[in-house]
Amino acid sequence: MTYAARFSTLTRDGSARTGRLELSHGAVNTPTFMPVGTRASVKGLDSADLRAVGSQMILSNTYHLMLRPGAEIVDEMGGLHGFMSWDGPILTDSGGYQIFSLDPRLDEDGAAFRSTYDGSTVHLTPEEAMRVEQLLGADVAMVLDVLIGLPAPAEAVRSALDQTLRWSERALSVHTRADQALFGIIQGGTDPVLRAESAGRTADLGFAGFGIGGLSVGEPPDERNRAIESTVAELPDDKVRYVMGLGDSEGVLDAVARGCDLFDCVWPTRLARHGKIITRRGDYGLRRAEFASDPAPLSEDCDCSTCVTYSRAYLRHLLKTKELAVYRLLSIHNLAYTLNLLTDARAAIEAGGFDDFRAEVAHDRAARTSR
Repeated sequence: MTYAARFSTLTRDGSARTGRLELSHGAVNTPTFMPVGTRASVKGLDSADLRAVGSQMILSNTYHLMLRPGAEIVDEMGGLHGFMSWDGPILTDSGGYQIFSLDPRLDEDGAAFRSTYDGSTVHLTPEEAMRVEQLLGADVAMVLDVLIGLPAPAEAVRSALDQTLRWSERALSVHTRADQALFGIIQGGTDPVLRAESAGRTADLGFAGFGIGGLSVGEPPDERNRAIESTVAELPDDKVRYVMGLGDSEGVLDAVARGCDLFDCVWPTRLARHGKIITRRGDYGLRRAEFASDPAPLSEDCDCSTCVTYSRAYLRHLLKTKELAVYRLLSIHNLAYTLNLLTDARAAIEAGGFDDFRAEVAHDRAARTSR
């Protein structure tokens, strides 16, 4: 087993914690959010934009990159870091979520599915996922897991849990890259008992860190929070906890309150491409007529390059006329907001006021939404 990851807790406020995750390409202060660069690119942004908004670590996707351009090409170009000119830490998801969305044929060996690019049949096993992720060369690789939609019958949740564990053991047996950490993934649906079992058994395998998978697929927040609580209780305190696919403000802060450290989601940039703006005072659609002559920035309390340079009126104009620049500009703001939210969360934990901070964020965002 290779580790290439060291996590240390710095401060605590209740169950919430700040930490430092040391990886091959640098250290990451947690809790933090990872922008999603599925195909080795965060849509509309380049590496300079990502650094400017405060990104510490980004995520790419094994499923997409193994199909295009191919892991061998990425490897020839210096791995993901050289290929996309990003010198900070990178995490590669194994593609379990994307495969789940393609209605794959699962058996004990792996998953068979149709390529979204040319319709050809693709067969992905835990061993092949590890081969591809080691070629991609990210700082953190995730095992191939079995994801199911929720709600689901108890026997289906149990089957996914057990198969993920068997696949995890197979991934561990072939992962050899010394400068890459391998994280396990916990399943169990929203059943606290199954979540606790999955967490305990996955922790016993000795991974360098842990992804909390199978959530953010439509379950109610209270069920998600209970699942996270029962998971965290069974995980070692000295390893990082990553809630996969969670990116909304309230959900992320709920998870931070329960001791989680890393988050990712396409939500900030996907909303931006649809003209939806995320702010501490609530979210809104920029297409609304009231912004046609509004000289204010997207958010009065944001210092991102978009907010300090452009008005709502101008950005709405770009959006309405489908000028390509607007997708970059709005994505910069939404990512800056999301990253700054967790920077502020770290400061609140350090000051011992995280509960008040979380309540304030929830109040302020709900106030605008209710208007």
